[in-house]
Amino acid sequence: MRKANWPSGWTVRTIATMCCGCCSSAAIPNCHPPSRFPLALRIVSGLTVPQIARAFLVSEAAMEQRITRAKGRIAKAEVPFEAPGPAERAERLAAVAAMIYLLFNEGYSAGNDPERAPLCDEAIRLARLLLRLFQTEPEIMALTALMLLQQSRLRARFDTQGEVILLDDQDRGHWDAKLISEGLALVDKALRHNRPGPYHVQAAIAATHSRAASAGETDWANIDHLYRALEQMQPSPVVTLNRAVAVAKLEGPAAALALIDPLEKPLSGYFYYFGTRGAFLLQLGRNQEARTAFDRAISLANTPAEATHIRRHLDRLTQDAKEKAKESI
Repeated sequence: MRKANWPSGWTVRTIATMCCGCCSSAAIPNCHPPSRFPLALRIVSGLTVPQIARAFLVSEAAMEQRITRAKGRIAKAEVPFEAPGPAERAERLAAVAAMIYLLFNEGYSAGNDPERAPLCDEAIRLARLLLRLFQTEPEIMALTALMLLQQSRLRARFDTQGEVILLDDQDRGHWDAKLISEGLALVDKALRHNRPGPYHVQAAIAATHSRAASAGETDWANIDHLYRALEQMQPSPVVTLNRAVAVAKLEGPAAALALIDPLEKPLSGYFYYFGTRGAFLLQLGRNQEARTAFDRAISLANTPAEATHIRRHLDRLTQDAKEKAKESI
């Protein structure tokens, strides 16, 4: 993926202004985020239409139409690409932050896909540009910190065959100490502003993992506390699903399963819901139910690495069933 070839004379302020203008609902009325964000990625990041389409999991034709419609609405609205005033800045910055984190997550979830994984680096680059312009905005500090801390684990997330290594099993010696140091410093700097927001809480969760010398030293009680705070700020079934992992560590898989059972309908198309559910059921010895959950997860896998990870669970269940059958003969 190439970097944007910005016109000669563009400054950090120019780039941020363009990004804010493209992402603003006030600047582009009747143009929803699924259209505004791709346009921002096209103009500011220099991504191609096929790259953006893959990031949003839609066809190239559909993405081309979205971007064209957004351009048309901008032309019709005669949008002025100028720096926002104080009243609009918070709304625009929140939209830009959401776009950047969406970009990062598309790259992060792609694993080692050479087409989509570089989206993480592009998102971090954009966040750093914003941070240079809005140096006192704690949520921009926190967003940058969050992505740096997550990206620090890149080399430890997959084995030499490209298969997923879960957080508890990662070799922390392969984590990027430089990114961790930069991320932790930004988390602490944001904290001093005493204006915690959703990105700050998520960054604090990532920092808790980063500060643990080993998986066994992770402060799961603090992570549970932080996810509870995030549920209050930004209620979401995905947030609750993530908190369930902490609950499983603290109270066991039965309590965690009870927490996520009501989430099946809103997360019916979410790979991680069924993978997590299957893991809890497996820990409880409810193997047949675990198999059903894993079968559903593998059908929703976004990458070959995700599918391989779930397939290993299914293979283990099959082997256990064979061994039990032999014992009963």
